[in-house]
Amino acid sequence: QMQLRETGGGLVQAGGSLRLSCAASGRPFSSYVMGWFRQVPGKDREFVAAISWSGGDTWYESSVKGRFTISRDNANSMAYLQMNNLKLEDGAVYYCAAQSGMGSVFLGRYYDYWGQGTQVTVSS
Repeated sequence: QMQLRETGGGLVQAGGSLRLSCAASGRPFSSYVMGWFRQVPGKDREFVAAISWSGGDTWYESSVKGRFTISRDNANSMAYLQMNNLKLEDGAVYYCAAQSGMGSVFLGRYYDYWGQGTQVTVSS
């Protein structure tokens, strides 16, 4: 089993920045593709970003491209999501997830492990 724990959420004004962190344990971190998803009440969980095992490849949902940056530190089993120029519509619970890389990085059903989530609230 892999355990994932997100931190770094909070309340921020529109235009501001937040950095989410995801601490992993229990499995070899570098063996997993890492992803970030978000969900608001009443809506489906949405892909935000993903990063390959080595960090050499990244993928982003179109609305966050150019504003969000995903990264990872394999030596310390950490993944990050730097969020800049936040918009009201970015407010959600953000989840860190891990998958072996055998399925689409864009679809949550291919991820094997999930964190508990961290709330991001963007105010006007």
